[in-house]
Amino acid sequence: MSRKQKKMLARILVAVVLFGAAVCIPAQGLVRFVLFLIPYGVIGWDVLWKALRNLMRGQMFDENFLMALATVGALCIGDYPESVFVMLFYQVGELFQSYAVGRSRQSIAALMDIRPDYANVERSGALEQVDPEEVAVGDVIVVKPGERIPLDGEILEGATTMNTSALTGESLPREAAAGEHVISGCVNLTGLIRVRVTKPYGESTVAKILDLVENSSAKKAKTENFITKFARYYTPTVVIGAVLLAALPPLALGQSFTLWLERALTFLVISCPCALVISVPLSFFGGIGGASKRGILVKGSNYLEALAQTNLVVFDKTGTLTRGSFEVTAIHPDKVPEETLLELAALAESYSDHPIAQSLRAACPKPLDASRVQQAEEVAGHGIRALVDGRSVCVGNGKLMDAAGAKWHECHRVGTVIHVGVDGGYAGHIVISDEVKPDAAEAIRLLKKEGVRRIVMLTGDRKEVGEAVASQLGIDEVYTQLLPADKVEKVEALLRDKRPNEKLAFVGDGINDAPVLSRADLGIAMGALGSDAAIEAADIVLMDDKPSKIAEAMRISQKTLRIVKQNIIFALGIKAIVLLLGALGVATMWEAVFADVGVSVIAILNAMRALRVKEDAQ
Repeated sequence: MSRKQKKMLARILVAVVLFGAAVCIPAQGLVRFVLFLIPYGVIGWDVLWKALRNLMRGQMFDENFLMALATVGALCIGDYPESVFVMLFYQVGELFQSYAVGRSRQSIAALMDIRPDYANVERSGALEQVDPEEVAVGDVIVVKPGERIPLDGEILEGATTMNTSALTGESLPREAAAGEHVISGCVNLTGLIRVRVTKPYGESTVAKILDLVENSSAKKAKTENFITKFARYYTPTVVIGAVLLAALPPLALGQSFTLWLERALTFLVISCPCALVISVPLSFFGGIGGASKRGILVKGSNYLEALAQTNLVVFDKTGTLTRGSFEVTAIHPDKVPEETLLELAALAESYSDHPIAQSLRAACPKPLDASRVQQAEEVAGHGIRALVDGRSVCVGNGKLMDAAGAKWHECHRVGTVIHVGVDGGYAGHIVISDEVKPDAAEAIRLLKKEGVRRIVMLTGDRKEVGEAVASQLGIDEVYTQLLPADKVEKVEALLRDKRPNEKLAFVGDGINDAPVLSRADLGIAMGALGSDAAIEAADIVLMDDKPSKIAEAMRISQKTLRIVKQNIIFALGIKAIVLLLGALGVATMWEAVFADVGVSVIAILNAMRALRVKEDAQ
């Protein structure tokens, strides 16, 4: 408990003792009133003060006003024990609610416990611990094993493994060595590293994520806005209803004014809307926290609500469903070994900076000695011609093979085919393509399982490549050879054709898809472990680049909305029943307390379930 909560607990215990004494002491008249007034003052003075202060500010209809009016009215008509007990039970419920909400916020804070406490800066040959906000771009920091990386930067020296679970939800550590970039919020597990800072703290990954999570409550869901408006009109309505209940029956029927005043006071206690006002935002807050635990950053409860209504998902291909980088995916030799074919191609391309050349060199397992290559010549639009170990090697397309007199043939594999000719003969070909992500097919399957009725892929790639990827993954529709502007037009058309109340989500890499991400009902970006463009452009960011996390995010959103609906139906249903019973005189102050405090506690406990996310849920 916090200090404030401990003080409230002490007040409750003192009030319970004084209340017990007042009940046990036989007294009448003014003495009895004072005996009950003392515990009432101990437990309820802050409620009375808040009600008075809000009344002076023009904020009349809140739960403090309702509780003050009901309990003071009960004192005035002589129901002293009921008055004290209602206030006592109300404060017990408030303490429990405060504790429950505090635990919920602590759980979310623990999930996002990525804020660095300090940075070890190298200054004058010594290490100095400073606030991360005081570190400038270009400074060199030292991160020891077990410490959290405080700022984004590039490793100058050392190699290590990093725990990225706070950002991605992944338990497997990530390897990092000199020359690689690291981001703030990760934990250095094994080796000491020296890092040159590339971004100030305010622009670092950890600062952006913390700001995103902390401000997510500012973007409220329609359900939250409805509850806020509902409470604004509901409270004055029930106050007017209580006044009419106290006045009309005695005036119209000539019945006891005290009887109907007691019923009106009971009516007021029942009507407190705190169960809805507290539990609904807490449910969304819990859903956002549960998603954060799994490396899914949601920028507001409105986006969490929209995700549950998504039935049309549009994917970008490169960098989203595929890795976004060329890799050798097949080697088909003709009269030479595979290793020889790949080595000759990589050597011929050893002086080129073309992505295809880079992928060939990366795939070659042997060290490449560029001194073996002479007279390297790039033939525009065709490929490379060079002497390798004195042999004429041509690496390129079919036109280059025709010019060299090599009898080449097509490949059955989809991708970029690199043909290799040696001394006028055909040596074989190598297929380079953008590999599909390991979980891409699983992502499509899970989305269909979650009820997504239509999955579309947009790509600027060639028709045969796009259709091959779509067929491999089980995607419903594919549109190829699209420019960025064409993608926006296609999404506009899909938005016009979608069904009423459906939401369209676009999934991209957050870098070149920003216009489409902002145009869709819901923009989902691959976070790429801290991509600035992704965090800025999208409504939801997947921090580990796994498209399968989209289905998991949908499950979290659907669970959160179920909890919200359960709380609304439960709270309104119980209150409606007890309000009717209170007006008829069946429900007393004791039932009224349950309808207020008891319902609130149950609703809050239900709301906290949104925080619990099963890692292996399918």
